[in-house]
Amino acid sequence: MSYEEYANWTADTMHTEWVNGEVIVFKPPTSIHQATKGFLHQLLGLFIDLFALGKMLFAPFEMKLQEGSSYREPDILFVANENLERLTEDRLEGPADLVIEIVSDHTVHNDRDDKYKEYQAAGVREYWIIDPRPDKQRADFYHLDETGVYSLFATEDDERIESKVLPGFWLQPAWIWQANSLNPLLAFFEIRGLSAEQVEQIQQMLQTGNRD
Repeated sequence: MSYEEYANWTADTMHTEWVNGEVIVFKPPTSIHQATKGFLHQLLGLFIDLFALGKMLFAPFEMKLQEGSSYREPDILFVANENLERLTEDRLEGPADLVIEIVSDHTVHNDRDDKYKEYQAAGVREYWIIDPRPDKQRADFYHLDETGVYSLFATEDDERIESKVLPGFWLQPAWIWQANSLNPLLAFFEIRGLSAEQVEQIQQMLQTGNRD
């Protein structure tokens, strides 16, 4: 269908994408997908808000990469302050600075091949592909190099990865696999330089309700 037909057909609550005249309708996410998305959204949100770095949004929200060709809805996207003019009430008119896609059984090829190529061509500066499935637990972190080609700068095997788009932000990939149990606030405190002992004390206070 045409994009105009698609726009009239789809609902705001549906996670769909329109690419080259075809509509992609995503299945409801699994619990691990939701937990991973929620953890990253909260952790990144704390950091982005603290330093007023820009705006973060999540699906379903449209990112128009190419007129008449590609309208994607990434799981999480970040737009830096210098590019906020691209952000309208209805969509992001152009590439985000950071896109995160969380892999599900039915999105592997789309995330690793189709979207990889589209995001690279459109100029998405940083692309994280997170696969939290228990039998996979893979994470690939890409950044556009000076030639406009994605370069892999970290994987799940790294103890710590540092974002090239969010100055000062880092995370341990191992945190992602703990999305169901790790409080993102505790990870945020560690990013901000608190010692392991201090983070443990805060965790105990949160668990017991002791605020003294």
